[in-house]
Amino acid sequence: MKILIINGANLNLLGRRQPEIYGCESFEDYLGALRNRYPEHTIDYYQSNIEGELVDAIQRADMQYDGIILNAGGYTHTSVVIRDAISAISKPVVEVHISQILAREEFRHISLIAPVAVGTITGFGLKSYDLAINYFVG
Repeated sequence: MKILIINGANLNLLGRRQPEIYGCESFEDYLGALRNRYPEHTIDYYQSNIEGELVDAIQRADMQYDGIILNAGGYTHTSVVIRDAISAISKPVVEVHISQILAREEFRHISLIAPVAVGTITGFGLKSYDLAINYFVG
């Protein structure tokens, strides 16, 4: 199975940004551990702070991967174009959030992505990505 993890804006700062919310581990370190836990699967990673680049990555992934794990960060609550990109592809997308977005500011309670994702995992820290991988690999 080939899975692409796509992280959006500010997620390149994991390990440094608000550790009380997002933890102290960088995503690159966590990604290495993920790959070690699932050696029989390909887990690729893409991160961008730019909305259009995230759309491009989603569209490219449709032909190259079996599934996508997407943490769009703040774009979750604002990006119609990311939602439309997910709707336009044939591969399943699992929406992931490190923090429990429903326990945070009210503007974070609405996800434009959730209605077009196969599911949403939120609030389990970086383990949210493990749970999403388990959806794909069973």
